Amino acid sequence: MKPTKIGPVMTDDVVTVGYGTPFKDVVRLLHEHRISGLPVIDEDDKVIGVVSETDLMQRQAHPLEPSGRLGAWVHRLRRGARKNSARMRARTAGGLMSAPAVTVRAQATLREAARLMTLHGIERLPVVDEEDRLVGIVTRRDLLQVFVRSDEEIRQAVRSEVLADALWLGPDTVQVEVYDGVVTLTGRLERRSDAGVAVAMSRRLDGVVDVVDHLTYSFDDRHARSSGPAVRGVADDWLRNP
Repeated sequence: MKPTKIGPVMTDDVVTVGYGTPFKDVVRLLHEHRISGLPVIDEDDKVIGVVSETDLMQRQAHPLEPSGRLGAWVHRLRRGARKNSARMRARTAGGLMSAPAVTVRAQATLREAARLMTLHGIERLPVVDEEDRLVGIVTRRDLLQVFVRSDEEIRQAVRSEVLADALWLGPDTVQVEVYDGVVTLTGRLERRSDAGVAVAMSRRLDGVVDVVDHLTYSFDDRHARSSGPAVRGVADDWLRNP
């Protein structure tokens, strides 16, 4: 089973700006291309930051203080607001951008990209090669494409990739039902570990929203593995290398 990689779903025609791109040119590019953010690259096409609509809005939401309040302004700078002040005064992409940029490799999986986006609270990830040069960009919308997969496609994937290829089970051993991306597994397996692997591997398939486990088993092999030699199978190897 091979989870979908970022490469096939990313956009490789990326709109970018340089460090010195003026503020208004950044706004124009976002508007013309109907995007909410873009990478900032250096002369070697390496990503040095990302500038987004949020960065631009923060600048507009905090205009410079009137000169009459200079004392209070300087006081706030001394309390650690120098960085924010510089962004409020920025006139170029380099001053506006969020840095360092959070990036991902094309060989990463969609799940790995989703974790990064969630962890950092961002909507897009520049995709880089082995030398950290920009090769594409992936957005939350790109990652959600996998959930367009039909219930029948998911059902066939569970039957072939999980039950047949990984666990070597006959076609009538486990009943697979899929409704709105939710997979229900019903049947009786020989070992408890096989049931666990069937559920876990099904959950990792592209497009699966959740898995309902109605599987039973004949032999609880959890304690057998810890006390001595036991029957080995694909499930054991998969559990060792998730």
